[in-house]
Order: sequence, then structure tokens, then C-alpha cells
Amino acid sequence: MTRTEPAGLPLGDDFHLYDTTLRDGAQREGISYSVGDKLAVARLLDELGVGFIEGGWPGALPKDTEFFARAASGELILKHAALVAFGSTRKAGVQAAEDKQVRALLDAQAPVVTLVAKSDRRHIERALRVDVDEACAMVRDTVAFLVGEGRRVFLDAEHFFDGYAFDPDTSLRVLDAAATAGADVVVLCDTNGGRLPLGLAETVREVSERTGFRLGIHCQDDTSCAVANSIAAVQAGATHVQCTANGYGERAGNADLFAVTGNLVTKLGMSVLPTGAEAELTRVSHALAEIANIAPDTHQAYVGASAFAHKAGLHASAIKVDPLLYNHIDPSSVGNDMRVLVTEMAGRASLELKGRELGVDLAGRPEALTNAVGKIKRLEAEGWSFEAADASLELLLRREVDGPVAPPFTLESYRVVLDHRSDGEVISEATVKVHVGGERVIATAEGNGPVHALDAALRKALSPSLSWLDSVELADYKVRILPGHPGTDAVTRVLVNSGDGDSEWTTVGVHGNIVEASWLALCDALVHKSLRV
Repeated sequence: MTRTEPAGLPLGDDFHLYDTTLRDGAQREGISYSVGDKLAVARLLDELGVGFIEGGWPGALPKDTEFFARAASGELILKHAALVAFGSTRKAGVQAAEDKQVRALLDAQAPVVTLVAKSDRRHIERALRVDVDEACAMVRDTVAFLVGEGRRVFLDAEHFFDGYAFDPDTSLRVLDAAATAGADVVVLCDTNGGRLPLGLAETVREVSERTGFRLGIHCQDDTSCAVANSIAAVQAGATHVQCTANGYGERAGNADLFAVTGNLVTKLGMSVLPTGAEAELTRVSHALAEIANIAPDTHQAYVGASAFAHKAGLHASAIKVDPLLYNHIDPSSVGNDMRVLVTEMAGRASLELKGRELGVDLAGRPEALTNAVGKIKRLEAEGWSFEAADASLELLLRREVDGPVAPPFTLESYRVVLDHRSDGEVISEATVKVHVGGERVIATAEGNGPVHALDAALRKALSPSLSWLDSVELADYKVRILPGHPGTDAVTRVLVNSGDGDSEWTTVGVHGNIVEASWLALCDALVHKSLRV
């Protein structure tokens, strides 16, 4: 693995899309990658087409050392990206060739090395406890040594913007030490994340004019400006931008790779990915969230499930004419979809578009459309929510268009009892009486809760007659207690997410009793499945 430049990218080495998920992103609270996870993340990033993948800090963290060893053994084959090892400069008073951390960077066999060095005089004198001359010598010696060993070197100038505001000459001396020793890129880091776009861009432009060095940018998100700052830096002349997948990172996180890439490609017209690869942004974002074991941010720009979701009826009316009237790009260009949400705010246009999405044609059915809009508004006022329950909404629309939807069974009655036993064990028992396939069936089952017992009893009663039932599983179950209106009791809303291995669907039930709310949602789930058998 000797590549020091990106391969197969339209901009080649002229612009660097640099990912540091495996090092800086891994510092997010709650993330703990195994070595296998790190290899999987690297493969996905390379598949997307980022130019550089920072794999970690070899010699400092055992998992990172193992990652580079396994990568060097052939376990990681990169098609587009160059692999980067991250580390620090030599220690004060030690020769670079004799510094254990520096030697670990060579042992990692990564063709590119990113060094971190303090560029704020306050940090140099108070944290490193050396003078500026020695700090610059540490940078100069380490860069020169690694370049002499055949490595391409980048420098992360830590705390650069704060340092430049305090003492610009010291910060520039650190950059000069790196660049004159052979560093290809000096990366200006907003380490504390406190900069704002206009001021940051002014500094980047000024540093570029004063030095002529190739500049990079690394932004933390403590002011929620990491993405904006990164784009502003690029517009001011930076040709190397560091990001993390989904903005993972310590504190408030880092610049989000997917938002930065989306902006570079769709707003600035920069081909930073292989041709057509931007359509993979959503898929890769969600896959990386799965590896991190963090639920995807539904409101994340470009790739979130709600990034192109529209609720207000005014929006939907315009979208019906032209989707781009209320979408800043075509969602499919980044692998996402437009959704129309149906709530009490929805109008006729919203519901007609949503019906089309669900396969229910409401065009030319003004009476059915009017009735459906009125019914939804009334139900949502009572606590129902169809925004996240497309399957229940589809059934409601079909009933308005086609009349009653025949269920696969009819209920005679059900009963649920709770048994608190002497040993402290609590068991729920449910009995259902249903009519299915022309027969009356009674079934009883136990469960670890009333809903589980009810679901088990219903399945027991229906399975002999419904061959497809065994494939249906309860994937998720959510309960919310809604305060009642003045003079009324609280009600319970239940969302049931079901799946059959090929698809998933969500249904909703609302009632003052949690068991009945659950029953309504369970029944809708089975009716919805029966329509697709």
C-alpha cells in the first residue's frame, strides 16, 4: 500500500477530501470501534471515494497499531484513498529518528503521515513547556525525517485560529517550519470549534497570501459552524478539507463528511468524488452509523430521512407542481428520497402526493380526498399520528377510496390477565377469540407483558389458517402517553414496527388503555401484510 495520492478521482491530487472518522471521529462519546469495525469503516469510505483515510494513531493505541498491521498484511485494499497514519512530532530534546512515537509511524507502513503540532504560543509555552524555537525545531526535524524515509507528510496546526488571533507570528513560524521541511499541506485547525465563517475565511485568505503554502482546514462543531467554516475555508483557498462521517467527534463533533461533500459537489460544482458516487452518500452514511451503533440523525443535511420531508400543506401544493420548488436539490442525486408527511397540518395536495407514494390514487377523487383530510385532522386531534405510520395511513386512504378493507380475521373478544406469582415472577396471559377461515378459534398464550402475550395468542390462533404469518415479526414497539384535553383522561399512542424479512412497515393505535392501543396497531400490521400476500 504505497499510494500517496488519491486514485480515480476527477480532481486527482488538486483537492483533498480527507476523512478522520477512525481517529478524531472515534473520540465521540459512545463510540468504540473494534479493529474489524475500523477495517469495515475504511472500506466504506474508500468505496465512496474519499481521497485520504486517517486510520488512527499507531504506537499510542494498541487497536490502531493492530489496524495498520492488518492493513499492511493485505487485509485492507484501497481503490481510491491513500491511507494515513496520525501522530505527534518528536519530543523535546529527543532526535526524531530515536523517538518511539515517530518510529511507530514508520512501522505502521502508511504512505502518508499527518503530524499534529501546537501552533498557539500559549499552548507551546504552557502545555508543551518549551519555547517557540524548540517547538518549531520539533516540527522541522520530524517532518524532514519522515520525508527522508519516503513518507508524504501533512501537518495539523492545532489551535491555529486561536493562536493566530493571539500571536500571528508564532503561528506562522510553525507553518513555515513544516512547509520548509517538506510538508505538502499545512492544515489550519479550529481545535476548540469557536470560529465563525466570515472571520475564519478572512484568516485563511490572509495566511494564504502571506505564505503561499498549500492550506487545509479542520473544524470542530462547537458553534454548529463546522460545515459552514469548512466550506468558507475552501472558498478562501483551502484545497484540503478534513471531516468525519456524520460529524462524529468529541464534544459537539467535527465537520460532517456528508454535508461538506454534498455542499462541495452540489453547490460549488467540485467533483471531489468519483463520477456518480454522490448518489451513495445516504447509503454510506447510514452504513457507517450502523457500525458505530448510533442511530442515524433523521434531520441530518442531505442524508437524513427527514432531509427532504415536507409537512406543511403549502409546501406540498408547490411540490405537486414541481418538486424542486421546495427542495434545494433532487434528493436522488445524493441517494435520498422526498417524503410528504401527513399530519393535522396537511392539506389536500399533501395527502394526494402521499397517497401516490403509498400506491393509492386520490387524483380525480375529490370526495374521498376531502373525507380523508377531515378524518386525519380529527384523529390527530385525538392523539393519532400518521407521520411515522405509513401502513396505517395507507389503510385509512384505501378505506376512503375503495370502501372497507377486508381483514384476514374478525375479533370476537380478547382478555388479558396479569399473574404476580409468589416467587416474584410476573406473567401475562392472553386469550383471544377470533373467526378466521370460516371457523371460530380460541387461543391462549403467556408472555412477558400484556402486549407480548396478546401477540402470542393472536399468532397461535391465526397461524394454522394464515401461512404467511410466521414470516411477520414485531421489530419495534414504542409507547407514548399523551396528556388529555381539559376534562379528559390521558391517552396512549402505540407505534408498532413490523417486518417480514423483505420490508418493514409501521402502524399506530391510540386508546385510553395501552393494551387496546397496542391491539389496534397489531391488527393494522396484519391487515397491511395481508394486502401484499
